[in-house]
Amino acid sequence: MKKILLAAAAAFMLALPSQAQVKFGLRGGLNINNFSMSSKVLDSSNKTGFYVGPTMLITLPIVDIDASVLYDQRDLSVSADESVTSTTIESNTIHKKSIDLQANIRKGFGLGSTASIFFFAGPQVAFNVGNKDANLYDNVKAWTWKSADFSINLGIGAMVLNHLEAKVNYNIACGKCGDQTSAAETAKNVIGDIAPKANAWQIGLAYYF
Repeated sequence: MKKILLAAAAAFMLALPSQAQVKFGLRGGLNINNFSMSSKVLDSSNKTGFYVGPTMLITLPIVDIDASVLYDQRDLSVSADESVTSTTIESNTIHKKSIDLQANIRKGFGLGSTASIFFFAGPQVAFNVGNKDANLYDNVKAWTWKSADFSINLGIGAMVLNHLEAKVNYNIACGKCGDQTSAAETAKNVIGDIAPKANAWQIGLAYYF
């Protein structure tokens, strides 16, 4: 898996057009139940976890691309009769820890390098690291594409002075990567078959060096 990811990253970088600009930075934020434009969004009862990790912004002539590798930790409430794998369950709560690979296509509008607003969307793949019955090394060895969680991010953000970024997005759970047999099947999952408890609002900041 590691060799495949490295090869894919190298091929992607080589395929970038010559006019592309690449910036690296650090991203972090909170997973929350409900988003609102008030201080209540940061209440402890609304926060379900956090995420943090390195990020990369690729500026292209028409659209931009951001890609991140994030450690994500969140708590999800479930009913007692549900069976859940690749997570730790205590008191009907899923304690989910994962390494998330995400890539978003984004389109910005604004005042050049001073400030801009952008919309973004893209896929996310999450590999479990939170099974406390095994150590971290065993969890990583068990990573497979088919068993990874697949989701989609939709959101809006703002960039100031080409360095500081704030954004909010809705992360939509679509099941396991091995279940995504076609684009039509993925769309069906997004529209009708998603368990709402697995979805999450996310708010965060990023700083590009």
